[in-house]
Amino acid sequence: MREKILNYIQKNSRIDISELAVILGEDEAGVMNALEEMEQEHIICGYHTLIDWEKAGIEKVLAMIEVRVTPQRGMGFDKVASHIYNYPEVESVYLISGGFDLMVTIEGKSLREVSGFVTDKLSTMDSVLSTKTNFILKKYKEHGSIMAEKSKDERMKVSL
Repeated sequence: MREKILNYIQKNSRIDISELAVILGEDEAGVMNALEEMEQEHIICGYHTLIDWEKAGIEKVLAMIEVRVTPQRGMGFDKVASHIYNYPEVESVYLISGGFDLMVTIEGKSLREVSGFVTDKLSTMDSVLSTKTNFILKKYKEHGSIMAEKSKDERMKVSL
């Protein structure tokens, strides 16, 4: 039942528990208990709303920063990652494969604010060897939801 619950709420965290119970063929109490248990075990780490800030008319700058670091002895990348994810500007931190070690997503009000974070905070950390900043210019799809408007078919109708 856990996996089915997780699959449903990942797509729609606002689903009513009674509706979810009907979909799963389970009783409401069982679904509620399973959700609470998964929250306590940190399997469910939070509930989020996906917002198209551009449509809301609110300026936000999002950047993905690739970070190359020196792992800490006995701690690997965890200690460095924890220093980074504790900054309020940081949206997410991932350990990645490839030429860099961490992918850090940050959000700011301007390009200057984001680049200031990288130069003043991230690049000054002892264990950070180098960074590469990639600014998000447009979101097409995020968390399985299409963000871009679907293009309209502009072809002329022809009948024979």
